[in-house]
Amino acid sequence: MEFHEEAFVLSARAHGDTGVVVDLLTETHGRHAAYVAGGASRRMKPFLQAGARVIADYRARTSDHLGSARLEPVGEGPSALFDDGLALTGLAAAAAVAQGALPEREPHPGAFLAFEALMSAFRIPSVWPAIFVRFEAGLLEDLGFGLDLSRCAVTGSMDDLIWVSPRTGRAVSSDAGAPYAGKLLKLPPFMLGAQAGLRDGDVRAGLDLTGHFLEQFVFHPQNRPLPEARVWMIDKLAEQGRL
Repeated sequence: MEFHEEAFVLSARAHGDTGVVVDLLTETHGRHAAYVAGGASRRMKPFLQAGARVIADYRARTSDHLGSARLEPVGEGPSALFDDGLALTGLAAAAAVAQGALPEREPHPGAFLAFEALMSAFRIPSVWPAIFVRFEAGLLEDLGFGLDLSRCAVTGSMDDLIWVSPRTGRAVSSDAGAPYAGKLLKLPPFMLGAQAGLRDGDVRAGLDLTGHFLEQFVFHPQNRPLPEARVWMIDKLAEQGRL
């Protein structure tokens, strides 16, 4: 099994004295673990950070074996964010969520493109928290658990959608959901369209929404909690008044 394509590094851990095992997110081959010889060297460490974009030359004897990869860096990668600690926290959270949610060796091109868009957004402090919510919504959709925000689940109306059912992931309008408001999840307007803009509390509502369904459909079936890096990101966003 072989492929040669661009990928994002999601994580890297030491393996032996000089090597590392990296988790890569590729567009056409999904998430792949690979051994990188010499990956512990000073020369290679900078582009083995989470979020680094690389060209991976991957080889494995069979699809069941841990393959090996030669990596070449592409662009600046996470080094462009070194002066923005909050963005780096968001990057660590995105990598952890992608690594935990995506099955290994299963193509999910939508997840790759969502991660790529988020990486670009990290350079814009006022924008990336909302894009992070859209990234998680995109992961859910690519995994087959997409939210249905097109119309009210009760009335079929496309107007005044302000809640989401925590059971079905379908939108609920203001009138239809009023009797059950305490049990429904808030739907921030920016998730319905880019023209809606952001209000105070919208990012928190979005993260609560995507976090609920990631936990329910993706992480809980694996008997795993949501990644600590995501919790840490939310704490840091709250500290800086960004939720």
